[in-house]
Amino acid sequence: MSDIFPKWTNQLPVKIIAGAILAATTGVAGVWYYFTPKYTRVGYQPIQPVPFSHAVHAGQLGVDCRYCHTDVEESWYSNIPAAETCMKCHNQVLPNDPRLAVVRESAATGEPIPWVQIHKTPDYVYFNHSAHVNRGVSCVECHGQVDQMDEVYHAKPFSMTFCLDCHRNPAAKLRPPDKITDLTWKWSDDPEAAAKAQKENGSKFVTDWKVESMENCSACHR
Repeated sequence: MSDIFPKWTNQLPVKIIAGAILAATTGVAGVWYYFTPKYTRVGYQPIQPVPFSHAVHAGQLGVDCRYCHTDVEESWYSNIPAAETCMKCHNQVLPNDPRLAVVRESAATGEPIPWVQIHKTPDYVYFNHSAHVNRGVSCVECHGQVDQMDEVYHAKPFSMTFCLDCHRNPAAKLRPPDKITDLTWKWSDDPEAAAKAQKENGSKFVTDWKVESMENCSACHR
């Protein structure tokens, strides 16, 4: 047999097995790491330093999203409010509530509240909030019914398919600009009438607002 195969082939089976084990280990590690809630995020609900209820503030009290997230119409990101924003109300409402101790301390010292980020796209994805909310895409499309959440969690997948489905048919998601932060709004209580109105008005919005349904890679991967 030595006259047919060179000597180095004696180690070939070992190398193949070692390579297969390495590839399998790398694959498992990759799936284990990148498919955890930290990356897929759906259902991700970390414990926050302050028990802030969006269901109370945005739902029951009807506080507009933009009162706290002031930069969402002008910037690529949606900012987290400073403690001073909270204290505009809470210096009168529940001013001594122990649950707000962190907020009061932050307002007094200037140290930011260590909120845990929930909604996050991978580093290789570019997303501009202002480009979307100024073209009729409501907060609810990406963040879900935040106004009904006692504790905010990651409701939508933020996958490439999730984004492309909207980019391929933006007319199905667009709504009047004054309804962007009204997360319970709909065209009609009648599903058929609502679907018809969405189709008619959505197509009109795409034309009037010059909405670009970009599907090329560079739209998001820059």
